[in-house]
Amino acid sequence: MSLFASAADAAYALVRPIVHATDGEAAHNLTLSALQPLPRARTALTSPVLATELAGLHFPNPVGLAPGFDKDARVAHAMPHFGFGFVEVGTLTPLPQEGNPRPRLFRLVEDGAVINRMGFNNGGQAKAAERIACLRRHGLPVPLGINIGANKDSADRVADYAKGTAAMAPLADYLTINISSPNTPGLRALQDRGALEALLDGVAAAQSVGAAKPVFLKVAPDLEPADIDDIVAVAIAKGLAAVIVSNTTITRPPLVSRHAAEAGGLSGAPLADLALQRVRDFHVASGGKVPLVAAGGIASADQAWERIRAGASLVQIYSAMVYAGPGLAARIAHGLEKLAVRDGFKRVGDAVGSAH
Repeated sequence: MSLFASAADAAYALVRPIVHATDGEAAHNLTLSALQPLPRARTALTSPVLATELAGLHFPNPVGLAPGFDKDARVAHAMPHFGFGFVEVGTLTPLPQEGNPRPRLFRLVEDGAVINRMGFNNGGQAKAAERIACLRRHGLPVPLGINIGANKDSADRVADYAKGTAAMAPLADYLTINISSPNTPGLRALQDRGALEALLDGVAAAQSVGAAKPVFLKVAPDLEPADIDDIVAVAIAKGLAAVIVSNTTITRPPLVSRHAAEAGGLSGAPLADLALQRVRDFHVASGGKVPLVAAGGIASADQAWERIRAGASLVQIYSAMVYAGPGLAARIAHGLEKLAVRDGFKRVGDAVGSAH
């Protein structure tokens, strides 16, 4: 592990009781404030076993930072210090918005989970674009994804995604179309086949001619088999670079925390089995033709390896860091390297879908 990751884990172990005694959102904002002054990362954690290619991009390792941690691109410059092989910022909407009323972020400590109903709170794409443009001028040693969404009160959500594409794609290595949040009313309806086709047509039309960026689609785990078949068909027809499986769930497996009844999307350990199954479902439905990025409940190298063997080329983490500390990405990456060698693969990427 890097010195940054090791030191951060040691510091987190000391302050975790204090952090967990603080409101979840306030603690998150303090974390961002602590990370912001860190120097820009110049190198990434990588090796010949870990290096991964997807959508024409080189990923030093397959462990990425999921969106939601760095909504406004305030700390993307520092995250490779902690072992991340790629960073995704956002969700960013065309106009700034406050999101839902507080409290809206809850730690379910006994369940190793988080419930959030943030509602795409962010400072808007224009402000984030200034930070990202500065980051681009100085360089980043890992791919940068930009996750875009629609404003809650928008009269035309497809137009919002087109605006976001035009504004943010030129600054991104890849663009994520987020239609999976349960906290913006009606947003998940864009996963329906006709709506999704219209949305992706709008996104494609907004890309710069001759300089189009790979488009990833982020979907919910709460899907029926017919929904998965439709999304796969559209993904293939529209040439999507990848599907991210998945966002938070609105289902509620058995939970013991006092916050279990809070409304919003559930992430963390209780989501792991459902999210893994959805990776399997999408891999089978597409016959391995649609590249997948796995998210949801990943807290160890073994879990990440299981997603990769189920069909995911990359993985993303966020909620698990609340409990395991900021060095988790480096630990997972090193663990994946060992697991690949143990199971006879020269590269982690060679194991994608090998469990089928």
